Amino acid sequence: MKNTRTTMRLLHRYIGYFMAGIMAVYAISGVLLIYRDTSFLKKEKKIETKIEANIPLDKLGKELKIKGLEVKEQKGDLVIFKEGSYNSKTGEAKYTKKELPFFLKKMTDLHKSDSKHKLSVLNTIFGISLFFFVISSFWMFNPKSRIFRNGMIVTALGVILALFLILV
Repeated sequence: MKNTRTTMRLLHRYIGYFMAGIMAVYAISGVLLIYRDTSFLKKEKKIETKIEANIPLDKLGKELKIKGLEVKEQKGDLVIFKEGSYNSKTGEAKYTKKELPFFLKKMTDLHKSDSKHKLSVLNTIFGISLFFFVISSFWMFNPKSRIFRNGMIVTALGVILALFLILV
């Protein structure tokens, strides 16, 4: 039977190849999420919908799913905001929304799932696999080697940086 070091190296290699595709998708979608507050790659979509009439203005943004909705002016029953308008008497809302194309939107959903979401299994596998990479990487080199000792120093620096950024 092979020793633990050899087994960990083999598992690290083959799980690494398997995870390369998943990590590429997560990396791309993660970068897209960084720019979610901009119009980067987004297309305008015109929306006409009917919602409840006489919604209080402070609840309108939540109802229309528009973050930071600011009312510009109100002309009788017509509430005008940057993205469009809402008729408080009839409940008709007309506005534009910028969204990622379908496929890119689905990719960004990878980062937004919770335990009830259909992608939660993939996210769990991904997280466990990443943790396995952390652990198995310590079997890549002989613990007595200089490379291993330097790797431990770099690992400690990574932990310190991550904790610093979390606490700041």
